[in-house]
Amino acid sequence: MTEPTLLPFSCRKAPASGSGGVVVTNHPLGSAAGHEMLAAGGNAVDAAVAALLALTVVEPMMVGIAGGGVAHLRTPEGRHVVYDCLSHAGASARPDMFRPVSDRLPDYTETEGRRNLVGPAAVAVPGNLRGWCEMQAAHGALPFADVIAPAIRLAATGFRVTAYLNGTIQRHAEDLARDPVIAALFLPAGAPAAPGHRLVQGDYAESLRLIAREGAEALHGGALGAALVERLGEEGSVSLDDLRSYEARERAAIFGTYRGFEVVGPPPPASSGVHMTQMLNMLEGYDLAAMGFDSPERLHLLAEVIRVGFEDRRAASGDPDFVDIPVEKLTSKGYARNCRTRLRDTGGAKAVPPCYESQNTTHVTVADRDGFVVSATHTINGLFGARIMVPGTGIIPNNYMYNFDPHPGKALSIVPGKRVPTSMAPMIVLKDGVPRFALGLPGALRIFPSAMQAIVNLIDFGMSPQQAVEAPRIWTEGAHVELEPDYAHHRAALEARGHEVQLVPHIGGGMNAIAFGAGGQMTGAACWRADGTVSAMGGGLADAGISFHI
Repeated sequence: MTEPTLLPFSCRKAPASGSGGVVVTNHPLGSAAGHEMLAAGGNAVDAAVAALLALTVVEPMMVGIAGGGVAHLRTPEGRHVVYDCLSHAGASARPDMFRPVSDRLPDYTETEGRRNLVGPAAVAVPGNLRGWCEMQAAHGALPFADVIAPAIRLAATGFRVTAYLNGTIQRHAEDLARDPVIAALFLPAGAPAAPGHRLVQGDYAESLRLIAREGAEALHGGALGAALVERLGEEGSVSLDDLRSYEARERAAIFGTYRGFEVVGPPPPASSGVHMTQMLNMLEGYDLAAMGFDSPERLHLLAEVIRVGFEDRRAASGDPDFVDIPVEKLTSKGYARNCRTRLRDTGGAKAVPPCYESQNTTHVTVADRDGFVVSATHTINGLFGARIMVPGTGIIPNNYMYNFDPHPGKALSIVPGKRVPTSMAPMIVLKDGVPRFALGLPGALRIFPSAMQAIVNLIDFGMSPQQAVEAPRIWTEGAHVELEPDYAHHRAALEARGHEVQLVPHIGGGMNAIAFGAGGQMTGAACWRADGTVSAMGGGLADAGISFHI
């Protein structure tokens, strides 16, 4: 690694360090909930699940118990477990259940009445709650009732709406207004809840209390599940049997290497473990440090590498229960050498087949002093999911059906039980078998290329974790190339190399990360693209035998 030289950006936030544990989420109250678990003697798994449950209250537009996601856990013994909690199509779902409005972009994924996007038909079988409960039961140290307590408290007593939440309510106020139950909560007096408004979710607090008593079964076959199925009605494709039979899959992680580090990520149906390994393998053949961080030569190389990664993702990705994915081939060093021959000296936009993933997700990164590390990305898919609420429960269902191809006979067409591929990238990076970094972010198709760039920032350019998560990003799928503002000065140079460049406010969402240093010190960082907040714990209890005497 080299020390970073001149960088084209300044960090907007500050990191925090501690040896007792670190929690990083995209809301201060989510981080506080996780911190509370560490302070009570819980571990990183307790803290991560508590934070995620709290985020269903304070980031209700992003994540919920009726959503899906991927959690990557490392145990103190060095075992990596990936919990696949992704939503899947219900048993009654059909390839022709929606009527597409077009066979061409930009409306390829749109359907008549937006039924795959908004309302009961858009809901797939959820997995978040099942996965969180199973992970905490297997690896947590505290009673589940303690872990869910912060979320109950936040729902019952309320919290202040942030400008970030207010902006998302404004963006979808028209859809939210069509459902009187969700409108009553987020559009009080008919207007979006303003920053500072105290948002109390009494019905949801009662649902969480029921979950505290019954666990995931409250939703997966119990009263909450019955209420969900009743709300979906005949238009929905999720049954109580679907909820009962849902399984959160434990999957083996993908291990790659990059300049002496091990990069560990989730396997299919998540594409990050495979294609981040592939892209890093390609980049390993170049001296990025010599190119310099702020150089058009490096940005052109990144754009080409990301393009090739997406080409292969489109050719071979999906639910491994339905698609044969050549993981060993795609992650091999030999294949990366072949891929380098596909890199062009001159760029140029190509037509890209349609693919959709919601950019509205949340991510948590948590570590404790005993060696547990959790990197987890979860969602209800679109902002406010299906933009309806289950009466009497406060539950916002997902709209995961929008991620399927609504055209029958396609690779991503709807099939009962099928999960769609995801770009979620909850990553852990090791050196000599020991964790050095853990990170992740929301942002749909922009997730794994952004996470890859953060790893390059840390390893090739010796950036601090704060610099690595806040650094500007580049992205392409093979068509236009997107640049964040701090790369705008390279637009002309990239256009001269044949790229069609678009400047965008941000690429992906709020990344958060933890770096592991000597002596057990951990440093957390959260970036400017969300309400990201770090909570770090130092100090601790007195040694046995020490007491206060005057």
